[in-house]
Amino acid sequence: MNNISKFLFALALLTLPFACTDLEEDLVGEITTDIAIDGVSSGGGDTGGGALTAVYASLRDAGTANHGGYYATQELPSDEMLIAAKGGDWFDGGILIELHRHTYGANHAFINGTWAQTYSAINTCNEAANNSSLDANQIAQARALRAYYYWRLMDLYGNVKLITQPETDAQQSTREEVFNFVESELLDVLGVSAITSGMDLSNSPLSEDPNAYQINRYAALGILAKVYLNAEVYTGTPRWGEAAMASAAIMDSGLYQLCGDGCSVTNLGKRAAVASDPDELSGYAAVFAPNNEGNPEHIFTVNYDEVTGPNMNFSQMNLHYSSQFTWNLESQPWNGYATLEEFYNSYEDGDARKTANFIVGEQLDFGGSAVLDFASDDGNLVLNYNPNINELAPNSLREAGARPGKFSFKQFGRNNMDNDYPIVRLGDVYLTRAEAMGRMAGDWNAGLQFVNALRARAGVSEYASIDADEFLAERGREMFQEASRRTDLIRFGRYNDAWWEKPASESFRNIMPIPFDQIQAADPAFPLSQNPGY
Repeated sequence: MNNISKFLFALALLTLPFACTDLEEDLVGEITTDIAIDGVSSGGGDTGGGALTAVYASLRDAGTANHGGYYATQELPSDEMLIAAKGGDWFDGGILIELHRHTYGANHAFINGTWAQTYSAINTCNEAANNSSLDANQIAQARALRAYYYWRLMDLYGNVKLITQPETDAQQSTREEVFNFVESELLDVLGVSAITSGMDLSNSPLSEDPNAYQINRYAALGILAKVYLNAEVYTGTPRWGEAAMASAAIMDSGLYQLCGDGCSVTNLGKRAAVASDPDELSGYAAVFAPNNEGNPEHIFTVNYDEVTGPNMNFSQMNLHYSSQFTWNLESQPWNGYATLEEFYNSYEDGDARKTANFIVGEQLDFGGSAVLDFASDDGNLVLNYNPNINELAPNSLREAGARPGKFSFKQFGRNNMDNDYPIVRLGDVYLTRAEAMGRMAGDWNAGLQFVNALRARAGVSEYASIDADEFLAERGREMFQEASRRTDLIRFGRYNDAWWEKPASESFRNIMPIPFDQIQAADPAFPLSQNPGY
């Protein structure tokens, strides 16, 4: 155990408005690491080394699990999450409201940032994929990760540039051309010409080693299954059969299991004086815990580490300032992301995912005392996360909204978290196979057994039957906070629906605008054309 000196926080002028990027609210109280928590230390972990270190580090730098990039552009325009304006705090020029209400344009900072971060990651992959000193397996990994990034770009922006050499440029490709490239790259590194039932992957340069920090054959299949699941959106031609077969190959490999009974980790967020805090996190909760490395459900994950693998900062993004005292966090949170009430209420009571995914109710510190908000604007000093949000802007209550807690927090957590973030996991593969089978058969019950396997783990009753609306709702409950909701809503034709504080939006919003800055900066020999509607 490490004993770190106490941090003392002085009370500041709490009546001032707080901007999320400029000012921090100072809290009364002290946070100490003189308390010993089994399994928690102030040291960092090893994120691995080798020739592909920079390639896999690019996932952490590409906005995968932090504010302002890919994660934000996938979650905030959906019916899962929002960031409400609390006076001057989190208004940020209205860009967060624009994402929620689908009024974003080509000058939006997050849309430009996501583009730039993703192409920077692609350039890193290009350097590895064209490095003759790497072996076939390493080059295949770099190509597969590059294909994954191009899937992100194709899904968000449609027509993008296919650049496969470092520091070069290219003409803008159509969405279908990008789809064909992603498919061909993944098939090639899998060593097959097509996805078929019982296919032989022995010619793949990718390994079968179930190391979730590297792309193996099953990670590539998982990425390809996502591509095929959305193929009709991208090209107009459905590819349900391939999505189902790719998912089946992963499940039939026997290398991965759902984290269910007997799958647990020590609860690093446990407060000694709070009896309701379990000693261990089990099942679904264990998949996303701070010590979730090596989880049997993980197929391909981003290796985050509080010291050596930064840029996952959900504790800062989601929690109220005073929640610092619940987990003795190194820094004060920002009080940003919250869950829409209707989405929160879509879970049944008793659903283990509801308990794991959300933080609600009155908050207690390590010693079991109430956490206080000295600048409370609801008449109650006790910090109490209320699923109801009074308004999106301009004066959302500071404590409004259930807070995302799926990637759970540990005592004495630093600004950057340790939780590994899944890109491909078996629970998602179950849902992909179930949906593909249902769509292919014209009967949503065709893959019901896989949906019910996830519901059984969550401790809720099985479905006797299911339709498209309920499947989408169930997929949302399982995949919350995994940056899939925008893509899922588009595939189900629901992205343009009206929901809380959002009117119905135009269909052209299904594709993000090409960022204005990128159009302006483009070489005239390789111009970028704007998407329709922007």
